[in-house]
Amino acid sequence: MSAGTEHGAARHTPGTGPEDGAEGSPDAARRSGAGTPTRDGPLTGLRVLDLATLFAGPLAATMLGDFGAEVIKIEHPDRPDPSRGHGPSKDGVGLWWKLLGRNKRAITLDLSSPGGRDTLLRLAATADVVVENFRPGTLEKWGLGWEELSAVNPRLVLARVTGFGQFGPYAHRPGFGTLAEAMSGFAAITGEPGAPPTLPPFGLADSIAGLTTAYAVMTALTARDRTGAGQVVDMAIIEPILTVVGPQPLWYDQLGHVQPRTGNRSANNAPRNTYRTADGMWVAVSTSAQSVAERLMRLVGRPELIDEPWFATGAERARNADVLDEAVGTWIARHTREEVLEAFEKAEAAVAPVQDVRDVMADPQYAALDSITTVDDPELGPLRMQNVLFRLSETPGAIRWAGRPHGADTRAVLTELGLTEPEIDGLRAEGAL
Repeated sequence: MSAGTEHGAARHTPGTGPEDGAEGSPDAARRSGAGTPTRDGPLTGLRVLDLATLFAGPLAATMLGDFGAEVIKIEHPDRPDPSRGHGPSKDGVGLWWKLLGRNKRAITLDLSSPGGRDTLLRLAATADVVVENFRPGTLEKWGLGWEELSAVNPRLVLARVTGFGQFGPYAHRPGFGTLAEAMSGFAAITGEPGAPPTLPPFGLADSIAGLTTAYAVMTALTARDRTGAGQVVDMAIIEPILTVVGPQPLWYDQLGHVQPRTGNRSANNAPRNTYRTADGMWVAVSTSAQSVAERLMRLVGRPELIDEPWFATGAERARNADVLDEAVGTWIARHTREEVLEAFEKAEAAVAPVQDVRDVMADPQYAALDSITTVDDPELGPLRMQNVLFRLSETPGAIRWAGRPHGADTRAVLTELGLTEPEIDGLRAEGAL
């Protein structure tokens, strides 16, 4: 189900997106959220310059664009954002970019060239936010550091996203999400006991940092509303994931406790695991609440376990996980996945199917929420992708278009900025575009 089917379609507001009829311009836009359809999102009027690549910085800009900000994606003329070439493509068009580049106007600019530098400063004078992820000192080398940017626009918020932050002994090292997943303690607690540490097969740390950067930018903009002044956001990818792994530093500080790898099990409750069904499928079970654990034992025909002294707390149940896993796993192994899900729902016990992307695309709950929505794309036709992150009842977000071709909006954006045709042609001849 597309957002347009459920909630009605919304077209981009003139002046906030690619012009109709422009090179590769999107013809239709999709929106999400309940309430009366609106033309403008809650961030309409904000201008964001996205100078970043792979993946945290660009994702933060995407989140802002989803709720109405005008995002101008600035890529090198000869070296496009690497996400255009990451993962599978169709007809030579990278699919990951269609997601990450949505709601962004795409222009090219060589920031290291004199013309590129001057043009970026002119754009920054009109912007609210700049998002970048160059190594510390790179913008300064080009004469585009905070001193120069804030001089042309004192209200600007500069979000600097790097692996390790702007200072410290690691600041100038190359930084990627994988390194953050390793350094933060995440990999050390992920995997089976006695097995190697496990890294996620997707950009976990980058994604967490991207969401956090969007939050940081909105916090800085709120402060600007009070003070009238912009500021620098220093986002180190190694930090948000450190928060997400929970109270490990506190436990170590106070108790010397180091969390071990426990596979799918938890040290805080049991049963908590994945279990194979009679038809070869898998389900995940959680019993974070005591009442749910008791209902589950009744469901699987082992009510006597509820009376065991150790059953009274999650931590004690976790120490007896072998007994509980055997009880639950044996019962689940005798039933198909559909039977398990129906029985758990009737018993008000917590379960979910272990789904791959095929299941996700057909899941009725995701369909009801329009979590996977349809976006019309002039290059590839209808695309199904994740919708905006949350629903606002009065000012919902929108996917106005999917990722645009490299440099598709360069001439339009620079013309709006006030550059003449000869000036644009001169920049192109210089290699700045």
